[in-house]
Amino acid sequence: MQNSPPNVKAAIDYLYRAESRRVLATLIRVLGQFELAEEALHEAFAAAVKQWPEEGIPSNPRAWLVSTGRFKIIDRLRRDARFDAAQNDIAAQLEQESIDPADQTDDQIDDDRLRLIFICCHPSLAQEAQVAMTLREICDLSTEEIASAFLIKPTTVAQRIVRAKAKIKNAGIPYEGPPASELPARLESVLQVVYLIFNEGYAASTGNDLLRPDFTDEAIRLGQLLNQLIDDAEVKGLLAMMLLHNARRDARTNEAGDLILLEDQDRNLWDRNAIEEGTSLVRQALTAESVGTYTLQAAIAAAHANARTYRDTNWNEICGLYTFLLQATPSPVVELNRAVAIAMRDGPEDGIKLINEILQRGELTQYHLAYAAKADLYRRLDRNEEARRSYLDALELAQQEPERRYLQERINELPR
Repeated sequence: MQNSPPNVKAAIDYLYRAESRRVLATLIRVLGQFELAEEALHEAFAAAVKQWPEEGIPSNPRAWLVSTGRFKIIDRLRRDARFDAAQNDIAAQLEQESIDPADQTDDQIDDDRLRLIFICCHPSLAQEAQVAMTLREICDLSTEEIASAFLIKPTTVAQRIVRAKAKIKNAGIPYEGPPASELPARLESVLQVVYLIFNEGYAASTGNDLLRPDFTDEAIRLGQLLNQLIDDAEVKGLLAMMLLHNARRDARTNEAGDLILLEDQDRNLWDRNAIEEGTSLVRQALTAESVGTYTLQAAIAAAHANARTYRDTNWNEICGLYTFLLQATPSPVVELNRAVAIAMRDGPEDGIKLINEILQRGELTQYHLAYAAKADLYRRLDRNEEARRSYLDALELAQQEPERRYLQERINELPR
């Protein structure tokens, strides 16, 4: 045991923030159930609060927490056996089959975390359940935080998680990574969930703040973990895309939290280390035989991030990348982004024409960014009344307060 620090509570609080998800992942593997593992986690930290001030902090706190949590659950099952004989059988099985967590290496614990990611993103679960499970069990967000991010009630989030856990238990889904033959399909679900988490953090769907750094940081952490454990081009592409976009975080809003568009951002505030890391990952991903959608998005982000000024942006390259992305993943949002890039390369009129074609098909009519993009192009042409109408259409649909403030400011700036 190490000597007790002056503030053991602060050390325990730090360990909970830094290690609780890793401890939980190992406990789920050791105990075989989410509910037992979560109970064991709370019992272990309660024991630490009681014992460590007197005994000192263990030399391997994480292993101590896992071992203590496991034994606490076994003791509880033994006590419950007085009322339910099956509990005694479960306790005996746990004693016989569980290895000593103190013997685990860091690599094995990281494997536990990866297994937990794959369980949360099992293809038998609905995507909304995958997202809720990942945010709750891996990112340690509360049901209230998840509900706020996705505009649903906390009870709805809780129900999704409960149903997902019940399905995992009743279907006998093992706590293990998928076999090699299933990896591509399972990995696609994992990457999609990480992508959704990042997007919600990069541009929150509602609320007073544009950014949710807790979401973006967790998504990047998951991407880094996946990249350490799986050699896959799309894993590299997704991680690169997140790093490159997040590198601009400090320049995307002012002190009041108001939105600053890409062309007006102070590029000295961009994180150059993240840009270098992301660009390196893009180059690696582009060497693959097949270039995926995350890699193409990362390449677009790299083209923006490596331009010295907005005027230096290589719009021809970006238009070409969006064309490839649209072929790979037909989507009206990708088509909208391509239209804006074409407008920057060829002129606002061409962009307006393409955006109107999308809207006339009935697509994106409820998407505020389509009208905001069209309004900006009208403004560049000094077609102020058309710009005003489009800004008002965007304002009516926008749910995010910084975006609403930005749109209203643009309207106020237009000459009458």
